[in-house]
Amino acid sequence: LAAIIVIGGLIWSQLDREPSPIEPEVGEGPLEVHVVSALPVADWVQEAAHQFNAEQHTLEGRPIQVMVTPMDGLTAKGRYERDELDPLPTAWIPDSRYLVELVNAAYKERLGRDVFLTDGEYRARPLGISLLTWGIYDSRAGVLEEGYGDISWNTIHDAAVAPGGWGELGGEPDWGYFKLAISNPRKNISGLAAMVAAAGEYFDRTNISVEDVTDPDFQAWLQEIMSSMSDLSGGTYTVADLALFGYTTGDAGQLLESDLLVNMQGIQTRWADPLRIVYPEYVTWFDFPFTVWMGPETTALEKNAALVFEEFLLSEGVQQQALAYGLRPANPSVPVTGEGSLFDQWAAQGVLGVVPRTTAMRSPDRDVLQALLRWFDLNVAGR
Repeated sequence: LAAIIVIGGLIWSQLDREPSPIEPEVGEGPLEVHVVSALPVADWVQEAAHQFNAEQHTLEGRPIQVMVTPMDGLTAKGRYERDELDPLPTAWIPDSRYLVELVNAAYKERLGRDVFLTDGEYRARPLGISLLTWGIYDSRAGVLEEGYGDISWNTIHDAAVAPGGWGELGGEPDWGYFKLAISNPRKNISGLAAMVAAAGEYFDRTNISVEDVTDPDFQAWLQEIMSSMSDLSGGTYTVADLALFGYTTGDAGQLLESDLLVNMQGIQTRWADPLRIVYPEYVTWFDFPFTVWMGPETTALEKNAALVFEEFLLSEGVQQQALAYGLRPANPSVPVTGEGSLFDQWAAQGVLGVVPRTTAMRSPDRDVLQALLRWFDLNVAGR
């Protein structure tokens, strides 16, 4: 009797049990790779993504679909830190590696772990190189070089504070006052980097501290320069404004080399006065690293699919295409010169395939950036 009771209970328990949920099948549908890209490389990355998708690349039998969202590096940094990116990108291509380091530091403080890696197969890898250079109209460059020497932040400062404008500087009186063209530091990382480069030249060193940027003498010097900025309402693509509106936008500015090269044809077409490129002593480099998000929000397959697209961007053919966007290839097998190279096309305007030995600015920390932006908000943006 006891045996019958036990056997009956076992049978009943089996009949009463809920059926086990069926696990979703792995391997159905495309692997979606969402990429947020810095604005200076967005057109190149989007073109590469269209080509990549058309070639129907796969991983473990599943097609890979890449989607690219253009976004300024400072904007993306803020949205990462405020958890405002939805869906969370599989990969990020910021303007510079130090933006990755700043976001990673913020997450590590909050989560106790890295969300972007600095070594291994998922490490941040540069896709292309550019740098801040001086872009100045040839007529203006001739006047400043004759009266003040090489184009530099100190030369620009002297031009900015001349009470008699260009007439006093040795140019034509109807040129008006000197106008500086840099991107708005609140809207574009290159504008903020230009302020850092100005500090480097002022203090004659590559590493800038909070004590430096809060120095009253430096702030007074920088404000005299920044007061000559012609317009702060836009700020995303100042070089495009130079091409469209000429001298009304600015006489000179420290701007991204790739942007200057891409817009050089428009400047040559619209204006009789060509733009000249001059390389500064204190250089700020941009390496546009491909950075894979390592959090649990994306699957291992999605992360690996991002690496497949990264390898595609670093392939010789796609790196060759980067030359048409004014970018210096990160793949050492691809020369800066050659077919489709803007460096060859505009060599007469001062563009150099090989940048002479210069002093590279070190990446500022978060406190320095915040101090500069706070000063800008109080003394320039609200004027």
